Amino acid sequence: MKYIIKDNQAGFVLKNGVFQKMITAGTYYFSKMAGYTVEVEEMTGELDYLDVPYQVLSRDSAFLDAVVHMELPDGEAGFIYVNGKLTSFANRKEYIYWNVFDKYEMKTVSMAETEMGTEVSKQMLSLVPAYLYTEIRVGEGETALVYYDNVMQRQLSKGVYRFWNYCHNITYNLLDMRQKSLDIVGQEILTGDKIGIRMNVTCLYKIRDAVEFSATVSDLKGQLYAAVQLAIREIVGNYRLDEILEAKERISGEIYGALKEREAMFCVNFLTAGIKDIILPGEIREIMNSVLVAEKTAQANVIARREEVASTRSLLNTAKLMDENRTLYKLKELEYLERICEKVGEISVNGNAGIVEQLGKLMGSEAC
Repeated sequence: MKYIIKDNQAGFVLKNGVFQKMITAGTYYFSKMAGYTVEVEEMTGELDYLDVPYQVLSRDSAFLDAVVHMELPDGEAGFIYVNGKLTSFANRKEYIYWNVFDKYEMKTVSMAETEMGTEVSKQMLSLVPAYLYTEIRVGEGETALVYYDNVMQRQLSKGVYRFWNYCHNITYNLLDMRQKSLDIVGQEILTGDKIGIRMNVTCLYKIRDAVEFSATVSDLKGQLYAAVQLAIREIVGNYRLDEILEAKERISGEIYGALKEREAMFCVNFLTAGIKDIILPGEIREIMNSVLVAEKTAQANVIARREEVASTRSLLNTAKLMDENRTLYKLKELEYLERICEKVGEISVNGNAGIVEQLGKLMGSEAC
């Protein structure tokens, strides 16, 4: 039987199912009666003809010259390049490619070193399955604790880190080391004089030591909340209501001092703490408003009386001066006459007396 093998093809010659040799471009005649068959395959990409094991095919020198056999060692990641360009990630242990028209090669990277090195480029990383590595991104003001098989190994600062999951199970704890605020809203407290009030308290804190904190504290916010609540009750409960309202800043300082004494328990540093608001019951608020109105009214009355006394004293001083000085009295009289004239629309003069004299008589005084 006639077989024509094209330039981009290869033929696998078998006799009675047993591989004989591989043939390339050309015309061939094989007798079917003698048990010969020829399997034809395109010489591009990965070898598809695996009816015969590679170990048998590799006995033929023509076959070995036309293919490249790549094996991926244990503990290594493989990257396949075609004509020098990265194309895929090696997810199998063995590859056989036709190496006639395209150049195939595999680059391997060891996963024995747990931290991924710089030899793995961004393009290579995009092909690696996510389950093979762990990526840790540490932002500004953050730190990360890395664990190999639940054993803490390293503390990471700002940056991007990648670890192979081949030798160890990689986990991490990302901690925010920046200062944070904690607000206690509507905390109910019974004062020293048995009046129930509500109080809003705020504090600022930051983690002191990431390693110690991770090993000691599990629920930081919940534990801090409880600690601040206890400090408020212990301190504020010793004061009467009027003392709390008058000494708000001093009591805030006492709360801050109590928290500073307990900060070692939580591996944090308290930066500030203080009372934001004091919320009184409705009836207490009405009483205090009434007291405030009464105080302000009394103050206003005192000021009004003081002004009246000052005004009377000023009039008395003026009267004494005019009584002692006749000329001053006349000048004051003329001043008042001038003010009267400014309000008069028409003046009628009777008799022979002068205008000033008549106006003076109207005022009950002698003319100048």
